[in-house]
Formats: sequence, structure tokens, C-alpha cells
Amino acid sequence: MQNENIFKMAEMADTEIQDVPTLNILICYLLKKIEKPVNTEHLYDILITTGLVNYFSYQESIGFLLENALINIKTDNTGADCYTLTPKGIACAKELKKYVPKSYRDNLVLAALRYFARIRMEQEVNVEYTETDNGCYVRVRCYDTENDLMDLKLFAPDRAQAQLIGDRIMLNPANFYSKIIELVLSNEEDSYDLTDN
Repeated sequence: MQNENIFKMAEMADTEIQDVPTLNILICYLLKKIEKPVNTEHLYDILITTGLVNYFSYQESIGFLLENALINIKTDNTGADCYTLTPKGIACAKELKKYVPKSYRDNLVLAALRYFARIRMEQEVNVEYTETDNGCYVRVRCYDTENDLMDLKLFAPDRAQAQLIGDRIMLNPANFYSKIIELVLSNEEDSYDLTDN
């Protein structure tokens, strides 16, 4: 009996959206919140990788939205296909959002923000691994628009530890960079007392 109740509670806690009309509203809402065209692959990643939506519901929803002219596909300046809202889609996002629980809307927008922050971070920071006979190097490069802000090479005794270093750096690369700069700027020559006692 107790296991049965736990199973029922787990089913109720499942946050995956399987209702396509709800998903239609959510996609329109997200595109309106982002306020710019969204790469088709990025939208797929945001919705599917968060676990909010399954593949089949996503495909059905996108098909419906395109067919009913709530969204359309445009090519951006890099040649990538992007989803944009039509006026009909904007009206859907504004008028129907109240039919979708706020928790779903908030979770989806938060997932999108995290996704775009990760993409931006990956474009600004690069971590490479080079294995050697006795260990592994971790190379961290922080990019600016024209120059490298930092190009740092660290040694680790094996690939697993190098991966751990790289993963920790990528948790917050801006903080890592600022701590390196802070350390450099606060570094001073050791003073020794050369007088005899």
C-alpha cells in the first residue's frame, strides 16, 4: 500500500508536459519572453533537454504552430533557421498564458535563460585537454571580441583530474578569471628580515 502511494505521488510530481495545447501556449509564451528569433535547434534543446517535454509532443506542437501561423521560420544572418512569433502567436502568448500554470512558465523561461547563458559562456571560454605520457594538461582560454583575455595551461596527473579541474572552472568561468586577476594584482614580493637578532 505504501509503495503504491509513493508511486502515485511520483506520477503526480512528473513535470513533463504531455498536453499539446498547453505546450503550444508555452512555446508562444517563451518566444514572446525571449523577444528575438530563436534558433530551431536551441528551442529543441531547451524544451527536450530540460525534461519538460517529450520529443513527440514537441514535434506535434511545432507542427501545429507552423501550420496555424502562430510561428514561422526565418533564416538569420548566419544562415541558421530560427523560430519567430507571428502577430497571432503574440496574441496567443498574451491572452492564453493564464491557462498554463505559472510554475511551468517560470521553469521554461529559467531553462531558456540557463541554456543561453551556457552557450554564451562556451563562446567566451574554451577548455581543452591534452594527454601526455605522465598526465594531462588543461588549457583554459577566455576570449574577448578581438583578443584572448587569458590563455592558461594547468597540469593534472591524469585525465579524470584534468576533467574535474575543467568542469570546476566552467561552473563559473568569470569568477575564475577574476580570482586569477585579483591574485596577480595583489601578488607582492616576500620581504625578509635580514637583520641579525
